[in-house]
Amino acid sequence: MITSAQIRAARGMLDWSRKDLAQYSGLSFASMMRLESFDGVPSSNFKTLEAIKFAFEKAGIEFIGTPDDRPGVRLKNPVS
Repeated sequence: MITSAQIRAARGMLDWSRKDLAQYSGLSFASMMRLESFDGVPSSNFKTLEAIKFAFEKAGIEFIGTPDDRPGVRLKNPVS
């Protein structure tokens, strides 16, 4: 699972807007706004969070830690 803070951090690292993330993940802009408003793991369908995680990983983001133990992100493959 990923947290809302990780979603916001990954977007910032890639300089993606919510609209960009919605496009890359195939989800709606409204979903992005809702998911980022939570503290901790967003209350959402597993497939929705997986789509977001996959979009970020494809762009070179690596999710580290767990929701309960130092969750974070780092750039695995720098984007040119």
